[in-house]
Amino acid sequence: MASLSAFLHPVKIEKQEVFVSERFQEDGRTVPFVIRPITQQENEALLKKHRSVDKKTGVEQFNRINYNREMVAMAVVEPDLNNAELQKAYGVLGADKVLSAMLYVGEYGTLMEAVQELSGLDKDINEDIEEAKN
Repeated sequence: MASLSAFLHPVKIEKQEVFVSERFQEDGRTVPFVIRPITQQENEALLKKHRSVDKKTGVEQFNRINYNREMVAMAVVEPDLNNAELQKAYGVLGADKVLSAMLYVGEYGTLMEAVQELSGLDKDINEDIEEAKN
């Protein structure tokens, strides 16, 4: 049986630097994005925000594109995506829209993959169960 202490004092996952592109340079050095993990509580709020029910058919719809954009933007600590100067430079309003404007497809994919991995979305729980059985 696990000790309550393990749940009261979990290992904290630190912020992580992610180099998504060599295009972002300062003093001749590539500048990384800094990301943090997304909590389940934050994830649930995003899921709720991007889920809707068609009033005529009663069919539930989910806007995965906007969900992913907001999740990635929420995880970015640096650069400050809410900075008005940054948003103005890319001609957009909103943190999630800045990333779409500033990054190429592959760069965005690299950043999203890092956010998902840091937040634990890269794990298959069935693999963990099988490993625990063995």
